[in-house]
Amino acid sequence: MFTGLVDDIGVIERVTRTTVGRRFRITCSYENLVEGESVAINGACLTILAHGTGWFEVAAVETTLSRTTMGEWREGRRVNLERAMRADGRFGGHLVLGHVDGVARVHQVGHAGDATVIDLAIEGDLTELMVPHGSLTIDGVSLTVNELPTATTVQVSLIEHTLRHTTLGSLAAGDRVHVEGDIIGKYVRRLLETQAEFRLPRT
Repeated sequence: MFTGLVDDIGVIERVTRTTVGRRFRITCSYENLVEGESVAINGACLTILAHGTGWFEVAAVETTLSRTTMGEWREGRRVNLERAMRADGRFGGHLVLGHVDGVARVHQVGHAGDATVIDLAIEGDLTELMVPHGSLTIDGVSLTVNELPTATTVQVSLIEHTLRHTTLGSLAAGDRVHVEGDIIGKYVRRLLETQAEFRLPRT
């Protein structure tokens, strides 16, 4: 379980092709990592396979690569990191599972007062999970839906702190990002679908 509050920015040091996908070595400032620990990397939960002073390694199988942007990752790329939440930790963001629901493309980046406003083109099931002023996760960052300009566009507003402490400040039109919808919205949608499937016809 994560909260969407990025606690470090890592850099991909090495990308290795394997028979089942990719293996990534990432430099970071984390200490006391444990093999088997979960870390969200740009919002995707992966398992630490090896680690040392200032680095760790994770692997992504082909299924994960096909559902994320990881197949595009190269050496030198900066990524948002968050270690799994401790049971006694402070819950400052929202419920984030680290399961990428889809990939969105940045439509445009603008400014409104002292905030940076980003419009994202979304499609498929993602559109049903977007609620004005609701929660969503972009590349592992917990954000609030600022507005829904169109049926297939979601807008978020970034404050200076977010721009400085995550990779979102470097986003430009055309970039692709991971999106995770609010888990509460997913359960509500599934509950309604199930009720519709098993609703008895009126007599």
